[in-house]
Order: sequence, then C-alpha cells, then structure tokens
Amino acid sequence: HAEFRPADRHKGCYADKTYPHPASMANTDENYRGKPTWVREQRMSWHGVDGMYDKKVDFDQFARDYAETMRAVDDSVGRIVETLREQGLLESTLLLFTSDNGFQFGEHGLIDKRTMYEPSIRVPLIAHCPELVKAGARCSELTSTIDFAPTFLEMANVAVPESMQGSSLAPLLRGEKPAWRDAVLYEYFWERSFPQTPTVLGVRTRTHKFMRYHGIWDRYELYNIDEDPDEMNNLLGAFMVETKGGTLDNVIRNTAPDDIKKLFNEMSQQLDRLLEETGANREPSWKKE
Repeated sequence: HAEFRPADRHKGCYADKTYPHPASMANTDENYRGKPTWVREQRMSWHGVDGMYDKKVDFDQFARDYAETMRAVDDSVGRIVETLREQGLLESTLLLFTSDNGFQFGEHGLIDKRTMYEPSIRVPLIAHCPELVKAGARCSELTSTIDFAPTFLEMANVAVPESMQGSSLAPLLRGEKPAWRDAVLYEYFWERSFPQTPTVLGVRTRTHKFMRYHGIWDRYELYNIDEDPDEMNNLLGAFMVETKGGTLDNVIRNTAPDDIKKLFNEMSQQLDRLLEETGANREPSWKKE
C-alpha cells in the first residue's frame, strides 16, 4: 500500500525509467464518453491522477517507487524457492504467487483498487509445483481469492468446510476439466474515508462485465471484455444520459435497442442470482436482516 518505500538496495534502480501512461489516462471527452460522471470527477480526488494523495505525490515517481518496492518481493520469493530447493522440497511444494487485489496505474485517470475495472479486480496467479502443475500450462477459468483457502486445505488433506463459498483450484492445477463457475460476484461498499467512489455490485463473466451503482443517479456500466478489454465503450452509456424518471433499470429497458436490452437483462439476472446464492442484499444495507 502507498506510500511505497523501496529497500535501500533497490532505491533509484529505475530512476531513468518512465512508466508508459495508459491511453485511457488522458483527460479527454472521448476517453470519458459513456462513463459515469463520477469517474472523471475522481481525477482530482485522493484516488485520481490529478489529485492523488492531496496532490502531494507525482504520478511518475509513484509508479517508479512501486516498481522499485516490488523488487524486494521478488527477492523474498527467490529466498523461499532457494530454501525449498536446498531442502529437496521444491518439486513437491505448491507455491501460489498472487495478491489481495489489483491496482490502477492511471487507467481511466484513476489509481488504487476501489473500482471494478479490470486493472483493479485482476490479480496475478502463478502456480509452481512440478509434481502437480505442468510447466507452462495456462488456465482460463474464472477464479477468485475465495478459492485459495479450499485449495490449501485440499492440498493438505484437510476437509473443506461446507461454509466456504470458494472452490479448490486443485483440479485446475492438475489440468482437469471440472464443472466450474460461469461468473464471479464483485462487491464494493461506499466508505466514509473515500467518498469519491460509490457502492458497486457487479458480475464478471468470461466475456462481459456489468456494474450496478447505488446511492447516486449515474450510468451503470456494461462491457464486452472480449472486444473491449480496456473498457472504453460502455454499452449502456448512450441510453442513460439525462433521463431522471423511474429507475435506471427501466430507463435502459425503455430506451436501449433489443440486443443491448437482452444482454443487460441477462447480466442483471446473473448478478441477482449470485447475490441470492451468497446471501448478499440486492440493495446494500447496514441493517441486520
């Protein structure tokens, strides 16, 4: 977490490097066409590239500090691997290299993790265990951090409690093709300390993503990730502009063309199904049910 402080041995190692700014970082009307209004306004906030951390941090130096800080993580992983190798355990030990969340570095003019955009919700997941995982193998299934605990328990021959919502990744690591989820649920609840980001409930499938916002009257977001991996074309952006009557859902159903309306209904239903399956509320609330 910021502030990033590189180890002395790494400080300045990228002083002559510049992080390439993502195309969506530019403050242009085209970049924000169809986006919710709050996204562009957040540029000047604590979590925006033009106002980051009370305007006390330069974006390019911030990116360099992060990269230099991460070199210590690389060193530490190397020490673990070398110790396992010395003890003759490397071939049979499962190592998962991952993170608790992603991080935006300028995408859509934002930093931090408190949105459902791809750089925020995607995390690295690299597995190493030669006796289990085929070298160079790749898996395209939708996995989640809630899968880690069941995975570690199964690998340790410990029963997985039924209360756990995740699924063990062991079959995927072995190269098997088990029945698997077709979507993952995303939840972010408004925080008083970071009021610039609204509550969002969303669903991510293999090909699409839907974000439903609460507490504000602003566009929902729907993306075809296959065709638009950088999330620049909000499929709902053109149909939720100035209308202030009824619910946002009805605005879409009354104004969007049939193909967008069909996709919106499918994604909305999928989100509601996941919320019901996991015991979450469709309407965020702090009340005890």
